[in-house]
Amino acid sequence: MAIAPSILSADAGRLSEECAAVAAAGADLLHVDIMDGHFVPNLTFGPHVVKSLGRDCELLQDCHLMVTAPQDYAPAFMKAGAGCVSFHYEVDLDHGALLRQIREVGTRSGLAVNPSTPLDDRLRRLLPECDLFLVMSVHPGFSGQRFDERALAKLETLARWRETDGLDFVLEVDGGIDAETAPRARAAGAQILVSGSTLFRSDDYAATVSVLRG
Repeated sequence: MAIAPSILSADAGRLSEECAAVAAAGADLLHVDIMDGHFVPNLTFGPHVVKSLGRDCELLQDCHLMVTAPQDYAPAFMKAGAGCVSFHYEVDLDHGALLRQIREVGTRSGLAVNPSTPLDDRLRRLLPECDLFLVMSVHPGFSGQRFDERALAKLETLARWRETDGLDFVLEVDGGIDAETAPRARAAGAQILVSGSTLFRSDDYAATVSVLRG
């Protein structure tokens, strides 16, 4: 079970220090939310932030592109040192082509799905191209939202498809993860728990990481 602190909830004026602190607390990777103000009504980090954090922190950066044109953003984040780049199934593009493009340079590829988006056969056919699948358990755009129960059924379905189809992508869940929801997400099949406000608002990062990991 891996814990991925979402730096969207970190102190933006002390990002490098915050990342070092969660790494020392036992976090496994960093979750970096990239927002363009169009796909979601918020703006966050650019490739220069990923590059800078990579110089100061050895944790893999899992870059989650919440943008309308991920094909325009992905190359810059891969060049900046992202270890994984995921983008949303809801955007209109050739998903398979972009997943393959991400993989071709040695970066891990991922798809993300919103709480209201059903899992369909078209999505299932894309899973062989994925190293990671991100189930959103809140509507993307802002931290501190309440966990959406629909994520649990999605995790269970994706775990079943992965076994049935002989695949090996990693299941990640993001949104509303705390001491109460983390065990349920783990039981449903999640392998990476993204934690933002729960972790960064705690007084003891290491204790919170331990509780979330179970």
